[in-house]
Amino acid sequence: MKELAKKLSNVMQECSHIQKNGTNSYHGYRYATSADVLERVNESLVKNGIASAAHPELVSMENVTNARGTTEHLATISMAIELMDTESGDTCTIYGIGSGQDVGDKAVMKAETAAIKYAYLLSLAVSTGDDPEADARTDERMEGSDNRPRPANQSQPAPAKSNTQYTHQCQACGAAISDKVHSYSVKRFGRPLCMDCQHAQKSA
Repeated sequence: MKELAKKLSNVMQECSHIQKNGTNSYHGYRYATSADVLERVNESLVKNGIASAAHPELVSMENVTNARGTTEHLATISMAIELMDTESGDTCTIYGIGSGQDVGDKAVMKAETAAIKYAYLLSLAVSTGDDPEADARTDERMEGSDNRPRPANQSQPAPAKSNTQYTHQCQACGAAISDKVHSYSVKRFGRPLCMDCQHAQKSA
């Protein structure tokens, strides 16, 4: 393992930071794409004489209902990636878990891509500048409601109690919205819209 550890240390140094070249046009944020991560990591692995073999395992597959009421497939994949030193024969295995959701047949592929990406990012300590806890836009959409994926045949759970007053309704879909969201929407769009409908309006 000593020789492989030295080579992996070189890989970690060469891949210490990966630029965010992807853009989510719907929510307006940038991210490091799977293609960027795999290209950079693969280049460094090959340079240092390390071969890799990915071994995915399907953890779960279920149908869920999204915020618009459409049934989608949600797949979760556990990924084991075996790294092999082509000179010494040393091996080690890194792991990642990823989920993918799609209305068609791409849920598993999305989950595999996410699992490989984060196996490398976490195991090689790669920085992309992403921080899920700093996603204020998600926090605002989730305020006072539970929008987590749920089985298609399961009814919407009762909203959690909060201090936020939902005294208005979205003019497009009828969802309850807070005074803050109502005020912003009327000023920005000329009518009350929930966060999802505001994003849809921006995209349109």
